[in-house]
Amino acid sequence: MPHKFELHTSIWCEEAEPDNPFAAQRCLAHGYDVYGDIIRHASWAEYMLLLFKGDKPSTQDASLLEKLAIALANPGPREASVRAAMNGGVAGTVDAGSLIAALAVGAGQYGGSHEVYLLVEAWQRLGRDVVAWCEYLKNPNRDLHEDVWNPIEHPPGFDPHGVSCATPVKQVLEILADVSSGEHLRWLALQRASLEESTGLPLAMSAVAAAAFADLGLSGGQATMMFLMLRLPGAAVHALEQEKLGWKRFPAYGAAIHLTDDPGPSPMPDVSRYNL
Repeated sequence: MPHKFELHTSIWCEEAEPDNPFAAQRCLAHGYDVYGDIIRHASWAEYMLLLFKGDKPSTQDASLLEKLAIALANPGPREASVRAAMNGGVAGTVDAGSLIAALAVGAGQYGGSHEVYLLVEAWQRLGRDVVAWCEYLKNPNRDLHEDVWNPIEHPPGFDPHGVSCATPVKQVLEILADVSSGEHLRWLALQRASLEESTGLPLAMSAVAAAAFADLGLSGGQATMMFLMLRLPGAAVHALEQEKLGWKRFPAYGAAIHLTDDPGPSPMPDVSRYNL
């Protein structure tokens, strides 16, 4: 008997075309008709939250995700994952390679998605207890179990090299706290100064994003995926731009590299013995 293919998912359901069992006539995401209904009436943010959470989101939640998506869309050339994509673009790699580079670098725990994961998990454990948060931030590796990740080297959600809280971080926190129907962003806005005083470091964008994901009810894994996705547009456009500009206009190009043991130009080979 031929093997029957069964895919177990509660997210997606397809109804086949009557004349072709390999083509879908109707696609349902958590019971909602994607191409017959959602695409006509829903926004991108509403559809993303439906896919991730399984329920139709509130207007406030959709607005919060939309504002967060704008805030995270382009972290800028100073950010490590964007620089990774730029390196790929200027090196002439395939376009997909630049995005993969951005994902790989942006998945870490220095402003990356794993740092966001740690914070969302901490929100679930600590709630809005400022004393518990201060204790956790002083020793974030206290309950660390052996894993693929090394112990984090700074309080998650804070800039280890920062002097004061960056203006965009404060702006985004204020805006998202006004939009959100949850309590985590508002609490973070109220407690930012005391948390910064406790850690001796300024708040970073990763903390704002994590608080937003907590307000949206996402798990640590869901927040990780969403955070990586939302930052790809900036990586894409900067990689494409650097590909056109070329390596001579890219930081760390050849003229800026100085060798301390430069052997000098190679001698020209003697070609007189060849019949050319």
